[in-house]
Parts: sequence; C-alpha cells; structure tokens
Amino acid sequence: MSNANKVVLAYSGGLDTSVILKWLQDTYNCEVVTFTADLGQGEELEPARQKALKFGIKPENIFIDDLREEFVRDFVFPMFRCNTVYEGEYLLGTSIARPLIAKRQIDIARQTGADAVSHGATGKGNDQVRFELGYYALMPNVTVIAPWREWDLLSREKLLKYAEDAGIPIDMKHRQGGAPYSMDANLLHISYEGRHLENPSAEAEESMWRWTVSPEAAPETGEYLDLEFEKGDLVAINGERMKAHELLAKLNAVGGKHGVGRLDLVENRYVGMKARGCYETPGGTILLKAHRAIESVTLDRETAHLKDDLMPRYASIIYNGYWWSPERLALQALIDQTQQTVNGCVRVKLYKGNVIVVSRDSATDSLFDPTIATFEDDEGAYNQKDAHGFIRLNALRLRIAENARIKRR
Repeated sequence: MSNANKVVLAYSGGLDTSVILKWLQDTYNCEVVTFTADLGQGEELEPARQKALKFGIKPENIFIDDLREEFVRDFVFPMFRCNTVYEGEYLLGTSIARPLIAKRQIDIARQTGADAVSHGATGKGNDQVRFELGYYALMPNVTVIAPWREWDLLSREKLLKYAEDAGIPIDMKHRQGGAPYSMDANLLHISYEGRHLENPSAEAEESMWRWTVSPEAAPETGEYLDLEFEKGDLVAINGERMKAHELLAKLNAVGGKHGVGRLDLVENRYVGMKARGCYETPGGTILLKAHRAIESVTLDRETAHLKDDLMPRYASIIYNGYWWSPERLALQALIDQTQQTVNGCVRVKLYKGNVIVVSRDSATDSLFDPTIATFEDDEGAYNQKDAHGFIRLNALRLRIAENARIKRR
C-alpha cells in the first residue's frame, strides 16, 4: 500500500464511491478531495456535495465541474472526425469520457497540492486502465489508489455492511439486491451491463432503455434534419447554430424519439474477457452517418480510404485508454488535416430506428463533378476509350500468371 497525504477521488456520490471516500479516510488517514464531473448524465449532482460535506470534506476540496462542452468539443467531435467505431459497432461512449475525467482529476491534484488520485473502477473492467493510463501520462509520478484492487469488500454483503457501519445512506434498491443494471451515462451514450444482461442469450428488457423508444413505437412519419458541417465538425441543425454539447443533446432527443441508436454488443475487453453491453447512442449514430455522407463528396478517394484503414487502429487506441499517447496525437493531426475541406450540409431522414441520408451538398469543397459522372452525353468531359489501356495494364500480371500456369500443365 502506497503512502498518500491528499487524494483526489473521482466521486459520483453513489454507494460505491461513498464507501471509497470513507475507506480512503480510514485506510490511508489522508485528506480527500472529491471531484464530480457533469458530462451530461442527466442526474442531479448537488447531492454529491452534501454527502461529501457529511464526511468531513472541506468545502474548498469539493469540485463539481460542468464539462459538457469540453467533452463534446474536445473529445467526442475529434473522435467522430475519424468515423470511429470499435469492433464494427461500438461508438465508444464510455471510452471517450475517461481521458477527460483523468485530465480534470490531475488538474485538481495540481491545484490542491494532492499527491494521489483514486477511482472506483473494478479490477475486471476497462475503466481502470483508461483512468490510470491518463493519470500517468499527465502526471508521471502520481500515486494511484484503486480500492477494488486493494480492499476485501468484494461481495455486496461486505460492501453494504461497511456502508451501514460508516453511516452511509443505503437506498432501498441496494438493500433489495441492487439496481437491475450497471449504468454509465454521458452526453454521447448510456451503457448497460450486468445482471440480466450477463446471459448473452437473454433479450434486453424494453423497460431498460432510457433515451430511445423501440422502432415499433416510433412515429409512423419520419423526420428530416439538415446537419451543417465545418472542418468535419457539426455546427448547426436545421440552420440553428448551437454549442457543441447542445447540438449533441438535440440529436439525442430527436434520434431517441425515432428509435435510433440502440446496440446490443458482446465486446472484447482490454483485460481479455468477453462482456456484453447494451448501448443507446442516438446522437452519435446520426452524427456518424451524416459525417461519412459529407466526406463522400468532399474527400479525395485515397484520403478517404487511408482514413478507413487507420480507423480501427484509432478506435483501439481510444478503447484501450491511450488518448494521451503520442500515436493518438499523431493520428489526430493527420485526421484533422483531412477535415479542412469537409464542409457542407447533409439532410437525413429519421424513421423507425433508421438514419437515411437523402442529400449531401458542399457548395465550396465538393469533388463531385456531374459533367463527368453523368450517364448522359458528357460532351467530351470523360473519354471512355481511356479505360481500355487502364484495364489492360491492371490485367497484365493476371494474364502473365495464367499463361505461366498453362505452360506448367
């Protein structure tokens, strides 16, 4: 066990992090600083302040920060410039939030003179890796305290007993066996894990979903959205410019109403196990589809293909917690360079769980030339006879190989 004089704890105010707060005081006899991040999870965060005060945390050591705009502007949007998807489906809603939380924890540690940081991630999940890689990247000599890897409170009964003995309020749901799912929410998504979902053959209950209706319950009439992009980032919806977090919140609301963005996934975790999770990402689903659509008319073919080649690597970097790594920063610089001409408007139709691109327009940067692409008379813009030599040259190695095979018979 490491020594620590002052610890910055990522603190939600829930049962687990409340137990951790008290455990840090009891075990390390240290001063605790609590940090609660508002990433758009839609919960009242002020009760976390009152709980921290109850356990003797000094008012100046309680941080409740609204990080919604920074989250979307500096983390979500840069990720979507690469059309990032992990294992073909997952839009990385949890993964992309962790580096921002780690960054702010380290900022607070420096501000308050703390020598340690702590989190509530378990030793089985990915989040312990994401948090701690962020800590060490930004403050190499910081002490990291991960209670779930140190204490013996590894059963719910022991955890509840410790909470009861410490005078920590226990909700009735915890006394009755806990919440039906482990949830993590922010402006990009809600994730659901555990309990009923640990059986991969069991269908998720309809009552579980918070943001989205089922496609069957979605309106019978679709809804159109005009999405405007500048340098690869969404800047306006239906002509209305808003802050980044407001744009994503609006897409979530409209997409959820039309049943967009549900996902049931068995993913390969960083620590080596397979785990099932269900996700709601309505805004991100719309944003990904629209961003690819505007790129389709503004990016050169080889540039677009290079981005597609790099995307799985970029996605793994984020999933595995390497947001602050040299390779992510290098890839980001390349990706951002490709986005200088990704400007224009995309119209999508939302209908019963589907995001349908119906038009894309870039007045200044479009590479689509209708005089060349037309099936009508192009008046000499494209010489079809040029294709003969191109095909013959590309077929040369195939013809040589086949002739050699015939000779060997």
